[in-house]
Amino acid sequence: MRELDFGPSIRGGGSVVFRLWAPLQDVVRLDVKARDCVEMARREDGWHECEVADVLPGSRYSFILSDGLAVPDPASRFQPHDVHEASEVVDLTSYRWTADDWHGRPWEEIVLYELHIGTFTEEGTFLAAIDRLDHLRELGITAIQIMPVSDFPGRWGWGYDGVLPYAPDSSYGRPEELQKLVDEAHRRGLAVILDVVYNHFGPDGNYQAEYAPLFTDHHQTPWGDGINYDGEKSRPIREFVIQNAIYWITRFRLDGLRLDAVHAIQDDSDGHILAELARRVRSAVVERHIHLIVENENNDSDLLVRDSDGRASIFTAQWNDDIHHVLHSAATGEAFGYYADYAGDPQKIGRALAEGFVYQGEFMPFHGEPRGKSASGLPPTAFISFIQNHDQIGNRAGGDRKIASLPDDVLKAIAAIYLLAPQVPMLFMGEEWRAGEPFPYFCDFNDDLNEKVTVGRRNELSRLPGFDTKDLPHPTAESTFRSAKIDWSMLSAPSSISWLSFYKRLLKARQEHVIPRLRRISKSGTFRTLSDDALSVEWRVSDSEKLKLLCNLNDKSVFLGDVGQDPTFFSTGSLTSGLLTPWSVLWSIGQ
Repeated sequence: MRELDFGPSIRGGGSVVFRLWAPLQDVVRLDVKARDCVEMARREDGWHECEVADVLPGSRYSFILSDGLAVPDPASRFQPHDVHEASEVVDLTSYRWTADDWHGRPWEEIVLYELHIGTFTEEGTFLAAIDRLDHLRELGITAIQIMPVSDFPGRWGWGYDGVLPYAPDSSYGRPEELQKLVDEAHRRGLAVILDVVYNHFGPDGNYQAEYAPLFTDHHQTPWGDGINYDGEKSRPIREFVIQNAIYWITRFRLDGLRLDAVHAIQDDSDGHILAELARRVRSAVVERHIHLIVENENNDSDLLVRDSDGRASIFTAQWNDDIHHVLHSAATGEAFGYYADYAGDPQKIGRALAEGFVYQGEFMPFHGEPRGKSASGLPPTAFISFIQNHDQIGNRAGGDRKIASLPDDVLKAIAAIYLLAPQVPMLFMGEEWRAGEPFPYFCDFNDDLNEKVTVGRRNELSRLPGFDTKDLPHPTAESTFRSAKIDWSMLSAPSSISWLSFYKRLLKARQEHVIPRLRRISKSGTFRTLSDDALSVEWRVSDSEKLKLLCNLNDKSVFLGDVGQDPTFFSTGSLTSGLLTPWSVLWSIGQ
């Protein structure tokens, strides 16, 4: 396994090599607790390094800058007392893996389940999550996608304000316990994908700008100056991020990464960091299936290109907000904010299902400019579909699961569409039994930042019409965090049992009828609108076979006349004597 440039390196004989890239510092000292400070040797390229004998795993250390400021290792493997305190030496090779025959799962088999470690269980830990893996396997899930775990300030948070990318947050447990979670998932046939954030650092606890040119005013982002991926002395910064991605894939045996908001990663160099990262991560592990996912508000299909064999050249797939927006608007009738650009148009539902993106270069009023690129030629598996995720719930003022409150027939129709479509589906924790817990935004900064976040959150949501902010949960309150915890006792309620059974039937149908055909669906589908809310979508499987969807997303029946209908393998509602009943969804395999 390739040695990483960043973080401590444990050598034979009990010695440890400590390194820090600090070109803005002439002198850096190493403070290993219970020892005298050691001045580190400075190289011309800005690296400071020293080797210390008799340092055991569990030892705490800090770097002391020339002004006396003690800072943690930016590549710390563990922070037992949060982001401002000393780092801990951890031997990640000490964990004894048991699922040694694991080689991952092909992308076509993936059914994702997004979860937040802190709220997935009452305990909110890596180890507690293991106890729920059997539930997910029996449901039909094949991969869990974990929201960011990189160390963030405070006792709770979504994880997108992390500042120490190599250190799993101590509130969730130790690094070895994350390794055990991955190992136990693999033993059950579940892949594990981790959400990572390379577009910004959180506002509290990031000390790198004190000693390295981490940021550049050449690029601006919603969080301030951009990360220096293309300016002077940017190579070590690029390496810090690329090696972090390799670190998660190799040291923790993860099966993939989801890169947050890549549209905010700006790089004007000849080789964009996203392409380099994808290439090097894939080459670092060739014996397992590795899946790389992006969130990309720009709908840049160039990141999803396939080679001549249909394999992903850069990224495997993208979270597809467009499919969420059209299905959410159809089901709820909501037409405010960005939903206004998706509501009341079956053409957009058809395009999202058949082609992936609704906006492929057309003007989008909410953004005030054209959005997206052509998705023609991309297979459906380049897109990840969902009706719930952390953003689409958390971006509501109350963090409510609006779609979970819909009438049964409406919610069943929407679920039957996205869970059986040839895009890769993703559930959000608790969705499978219609959990009603909200998922509001929560964080735990210092008093000054807490106040700024509260005001900023209210101002941000007030710009979205229909999102009433008068009852906005306080984002920094412990009660807001605790309100998001999944109540697993509700799983035994009769209504929950019924919904869980429905989801299991859907995922069994996907396993039997859709997944075996996905590799052969290499192009976009086609669609026809049959009325204001009824449409048909088809995907060619082979010269003699198609996957077909017929649906009516309306409270009224639609008369279609004498239409041929292949035998269905899953349906809600019905088509009888040419009449398609309200909220009907019919899936079939036809000629």
